[in-house]
Amino acid sequence: MTVRSLARLLAIALFAISAPAFADEPKLISTHGDWTAYTFKENGGTVCYMATQPKKSEGAYKKRDQVFALITHRPSENTKNVFSFISGYTYKPGASVTLQIDDKTYTLFTNKDMAWAKDADTDNKITEGMRKGSKMVIKGESARGTKTVDNFSLKGSGGAHEAIGKACGVK
Repeated sequence: MTVRSLARLLAIALFAISAPAFADEPKLISTHGDWTAYTFKENGGTVCYMATQPKKSEGAYKKRDQVFALITHRPSENTKNVFSFISGYTYKPGASVTLQIDDKTYTLFTNKDMAWAKDADTDNKITEGMRKGSKMVIKGESARGTKTVDNFSLKGSGGAHEAIGKACGVK
């Protein structure tokens, strides 16, 4: 997948998260290891995010859309370090997802094909864990009962986080 097509797909995903916001085309800031940093304008404000895809995905699924883990800053909305996960399938209503960074585990809530941390404090803990950790594993279950395990590298997450912080003026 090219950087441009990845950026376009992520813009669509971010648009879905924040609809009915008007957003422009994401612009690549930089790539750091396995993570890529982007920025775009939305409702007159700057949005910065970093994204990666799993190094390995497991599950007995026949078809699955693309999978992404993201951290997003929206300074105009006073939000930063918002963790989100695009699963590539629809979750069961009310399902939860397990995110593990090295030896620390978090529970995420779900809606349709996405999962998030329960609050800003958890977002900050996940972000800090990603910056310092070496691997991340996300486990979920689709609406059809298919269990999945996605393994992510955290190589470059610190550099990507610094890049989006600088681009959005977030410390």
